[in-house]
Amino acid sequence: MADKQYDVVVIGAGPGGYVAAIRCAQLGLKTACVEKWLNNNGKPALGGTCLNVGCIPSKALLDSSHYYHHLQHQVAEHGITVNNAEIDVSVMQKRKDKIVMMLTKGIEGLFKKNKVDWLQGEASFSDRKKIKVTPLEKAGKVIEVAAANIIIASGSVPVDIPVAPVDGEQIVDSTGALAFREVPKRLGVIGAGVIGLELGSVWNRLGADVVILEAMDTFLAPVDQELAKDALKVYQKQGLDIRLDCKVTGSKAGKKGISVSYQNGDGDQRLEVDKLVVAVGRKPYTDSLNLSGIGLGTDERGFITVDDHCQTSINGLYAVGDAVRGPMLAHKASEEGVMVAERIAGQGGHINHNTIPWVIYAWPEIAWVGKTEKQLTAEGIEYRVGSFPFMAIGRARGMGETTGKVKIIGDAKTDRILGVHIFGPQASELIAEAVTAMEADLSTEDLARTVHAHPTLAEAIHEAALAVDGRAIHI
Repeated sequence: MADKQYDVVVIGAGPGGYVAAIRCAQLGLKTACVEKWLNNNGKPALGGTCLNVGCIPSKALLDSSHYYHHLQHQVAEHGITVNNAEIDVSVMQKRKDKIVMMLTKGIEGLFKKNKVDWLQGEASFSDRKKIKVTPLEKAGKVIEVAAANIIIASGSVPVDIPVAPVDGEQIVDSTGALAFREVPKRLGVIGAGVIGLELGSVWNRLGADVVILEAMDTFLAPVDQELAKDALKVYQKQGLDIRLDCKVTGSKAGKKGISVSYQNGDGDQRLEVDKLVVAVGRKPYTDSLNLSGIGLGTDERGFITVDDHCQTSINGLYAVGDAVRGPMLAHKASEEGVMVAERIAGQGGHINHNTIPWVIYAWPEIAWVGKTEKQLTAEGIEYRVGSFPFMAIGRARGMGETTGKVKIIGDAKTDRILGVHIFGPQASELIAEAVTAMEADLSTEDLARTVHAHPTLAEAIHEAALAVDGRAIHI
């Protein structure tokens, strides 16, 4: 017999898990959430990868480094003179850690407010309705909890590659790259995806010589390629040495740094760096759950198979977030968690995976939602395109941030918005309007006839929508 009985037990307290647990509790379900995360001080913490060593700390460092870079390279044109600006990495890291602590403590407060039981320990299935929780302390007691419904939100971990084994000192993963105590003189990054670009940008702005090695011959393949090519030129001009079609074949750490071997079109190459970041992607983390013990398998990539409503092949057992198909994005995980909670409570929870926004927080930012031209061409869908540059936007001129453009793709027959792609300042904020428009099934004409405040960056969306029909005003 289980030690405790719940309506719902959630495994994992990242953005998918803690949001699912709170929503279940709001709906009157007796809920527990199992989490084994320990922070830098060895204390239990909620929030998972995102809040502790992912989305939040990386954006804190990106903002800090952006301010420093702005002081050194852009404020002079505003008539501001700053002499001998310096960066104190230890203070920057303390600020980041404080932000993380405040937010993780905030979730703890939300659990208490909503009466969610936080079970501190590692979860594994005893059977299809029972979870064994192994405590974080050796002296703690193993307990077993039962629930009519269980939600797996166990998240993901960085992918390891044999040619660059992470040692936590010289060769690090994304977690290690967020914790550098000084700016490395020479930094190598394997992988030019979202994580590699963001981490490379942080340390490049602070003075590191950054080389990013990307195995693919295409830069940011999921991104609209017109914008990706523009972004590549801009990021390289900022000092990021991004090398495409480079396959890393080995690495050797020594007292003087790391020697990285790789191959490109010119044959065997070698790169010498002081620190090396492995940022080649993430994979689902389900190893400790004993899925095979309850007859629940995973696909060839390690993802748990679920239906459109995130239910597995076992009735009452759900999985959300990085553990299942779809983009590994915090907001996707959260919305799946809400959907599952509402369906467990008998409501009509829903998520539209076609309108999930993506963001890359380099600068200028890249954000998009919906299909690219390449995808639409492959699907045989006729479309029209409108684009508008930020250089023609008054607010962008005033800010001194004129790089990039907004691109809107509409169905050639129905004018329905099929995709919106932004490369420019505050793209992460601007994309929300596009997501709302697509979720409401609006047309490009609807956006074109929506009044946008002046002067704002959002006017670029308005003008791009007008441009779909060839009637942009300011260009």
